[in-house]
Amino acid sequence: MKRLVIFLVLVLAATAPANAQCLSQAQAREAVASGKAKSLGSVAGAAGGEIVKAELCQQGGGYVYRLSVRVNGQVVTRTVNASR
Repeated sequence: MKRLVIFLVLVLAATAPANAQCLSQAQAREAVASGKAKSLGSVAGAAGGEIVKAELCQQGGGYVYRLSVRVNGQVVTRTVNASR
């Protein structure tokens, strides 16, 4: 099980947006308020665990959330589409 979790963390890290530019809290609020990005609450179900940290980032003309998620006692990084 531990090897599977490590493998998944490595796969997710490899597919995480390396060139994403994360927004400040004020910029993130504006992106959500303007309808350009989904709210964190609307994508929380896709996290697959308890969200302990979230950043809204721009990537390739769209938005993604970079999430630190607690799953089975481990914290993993997940990337979730936030574009509308």
